[in-house]
Amino acid sequence: MREYGSKEIRNVAVVGHGASGKTTLVDALAFVSGASKRHGNISDGTALTDYAPEEIEHQYSINLGCAHAEWMDSKINLLDTPGFLDFQGDTIAGLTAADGALLCISAAAGVEVGAEKMFRAAVARHDPVLFVVTMLDKDHASFERTFEQIKERLTTRVIPVEVPLGEGPAFHGLLNLFEKTARTFVKGTKSGEYIEGAVPADAQATFDRYYGELIETIAAGDDSLLERYLEGAELSREEAMAAMKEAMKRGEVFPLFCCAAGLTYGTRELLTKIVELMPTAYEMEELHAFTGAEGNKTVEIHAQPDAPLTALVFKTVAEPHVGDVSYFRVFSGTVASGQEVYNATRDHVEKMGHLAVPQGRERIEVPRLQPGDIGCVAKLRNTHTNDTLSTRDHPVRLPGIEFPEPVVHFAVHAATRADEDKLQAGLHRLHDEDPTFEMHYNNETHETIVAGMGERHLEVSMGRLTRKFGVLAELTPPRIAYRETITATASGQGRHKKQSGGRGQFGDCWVRLSPRSRGAGYRFDNAIVGGSIPGKFIPAVDRGVQEASVRGVLAGYPMVDFACECYDGSSHSVDSNEMSFKMSGILAFKNVAPQCRPVVLEPVDHVVVTTPDQYLGDVLVDLSGRRGGIVGTEPAAEGLGTCIRAVVPHAELHLYATHLSSLTHGRGTLSRRFEGYELMPTEAAQKLIATSKRAEEPVEA
Repeated sequence: MREYGSKEIRNVAVVGHGASGKTTLVDALAFVSGASKRHGNISDGTALTDYAPEEIEHQYSINLGCAHAEWMDSKINLLDTPGFLDFQGDTIAGLTAADGALLCISAAAGVEVGAEKMFRAAVARHDPVLFVVTMLDKDHASFERTFEQIKERLTTRVIPVEVPLGEGPAFHGLLNLFEKTARTFVKGTKSGEYIEGAVPADAQATFDRYYGELIETIAAGDDSLLERYLEGAELSREEAMAAMKEAMKRGEVFPLFCCAAGLTYGTRELLTKIVELMPTAYEMEELHAFTGAEGNKTVEIHAQPDAPLTALVFKTVAEPHVGDVSYFRVFSGTVASGQEVYNATRDHVEKMGHLAVPQGRERIEVPRLQPGDIGCVAKLRNTHTNDTLSTRDHPVRLPGIEFPEPVVHFAVHAATRADEDKLQAGLHRLHDEDPTFEMHYNNETHETIVAGMGERHLEVSMGRLTRKFGVLAELTPPRIAYRETITATASGQGRHKKQSGGRGQFGDCWVRLSPRSRGAGYRFDNAIVGGSIPGKFIPAVDRGVQEASVRGVLAGYPMVDFACECYDGSSHSVDSNEMSFKMSGILAFKNVAPQCRPVVLEPVDHVVVTTPDQYLGDVLVDLSGRRGGIVGTEPAAEGLGTCIRAVVPHAELHLYATHLSSLTHGRGTLSRRFEGYELMPTEAAQKLIATSKRAEEPVEA
């Protein structure tokens, strides 16, 4: 492979809903261009960018796949992203590494929720977007229906550049509006060959309608072209292409193309238009990287080969027998194989051995990469996703990829005792590969908690844990960290006396327990007067009360938000010691706390749900059924419906994200944060207490 400069490189993320033909399209583009020697397909597990065992088994993309096509003396880096929202972290990483997006819409299924979300994500990044209507050869395919759905659900600024001749099994060609020709595909072609001719008479009306819309839309974005258009002058192809490219940069126009990638129909024209319309890496807007010891200064990053190296690691993959493979985008400067680079994020020097460009599973070694290109390297010692590679002389840190927060949580347990030691290491490696997979240890419930974007995400992650790291693990609902507190004041004695023939043990204290406001915590007051308890033993009483309160008195959960006043007691000159008074504090708490009307507290989360307005009523009813208290509603961002704020018990939120997705047909979003503790309803508390008591009962032999 020859070395491409930044003016010859296009970086394109291929996005869309699951099963919209993204992987098939990437495979076809690479094959038709000659960059890939085999035309694979998903059904037999030979697709270029879906090569992981999990992807072959499930027959959909799970990981971000990297490939490239060489066309018109240009290199097109194709980032094949997962379509299902459980794996959207990799999709966002792909958009970050790219300068534009191909948004695939199935002609059979139409606009689905994944396409809506990815279109909004690309537009928010100010990336130019090309729409591709895929699968035009499938049964029930409809170009007109799909086009109308795009205008209705995504943007009215979409404009067809190609119109299909025939649909479904009858799809056989395209009307090329720029060239004013009809292209009929050679039946049985393997590389998208076509025969070019005049527009058929029966398609002339269709051509005229779309051609008029295309030229009018292009001219509307350029005053000089608009004036000529209104005067009746005809715009040249070069003028129209240049005007469309500029309008795409401004987000004013979104061209639409057609293809049947499985047959390679339309792939050649699409490759040409990617080169002509998508911005080169050299044309990308400058980035602002952080510099300085505190990272409080910024510097502009441009795609110049003579600038200092700046590259962002956007994906890490752990491969058996190879180790971690880091995928990165060079934003400025060049990087050579064997070169030492500086990881400014972790203050660490790395050596770029065996520098390569990815082509699906394969890695093609190259001597050097120019700014704007995408490459990969194996066995970096301390480099992870979102790290910036630069030079020690000019250390900078690029803004990191903003991954979505996980919304589904489970407790994970090693299936066997032998796997317990390997479990933590394997989970950390999974997080390195996929930052949307998170894990932490809950010291209170003594469980390792894993979190992800959905049940499917965690299921696939556990399969990967077994395959790559040899760890069998099971997922269970996480335990809830309940609390107990008191609602009344009571007093009582704790007396510990033990005589065993030698020196005895004696501790005697009187305490008063009283409730405090929610979140106020525990307080101990020493009210002893006259020395009835020597001062040196008072802290032991405090420790005893605190130790006993950890187990509560109702269901075994820690008691919080109460005050303990030690106001009387007695001691023995010989038998009293710290341990004796600690035991008296424990006994005092156990005697007095049940008299203080103890109650159970449950953790609650502040939940923010965004839903389209047509599902608002259903979502509100569902939240109320989960004992949620609605704090308020407000309009969400444009086109997203309504934002609901509510306080919901933690116990009612397990798998709520999955239910919300079902309730809103995938269009609802969820964020949550811990709010505090609130009183648990009596009926629910009684069930919890009964369950806890049954768990404590000894099992009969």
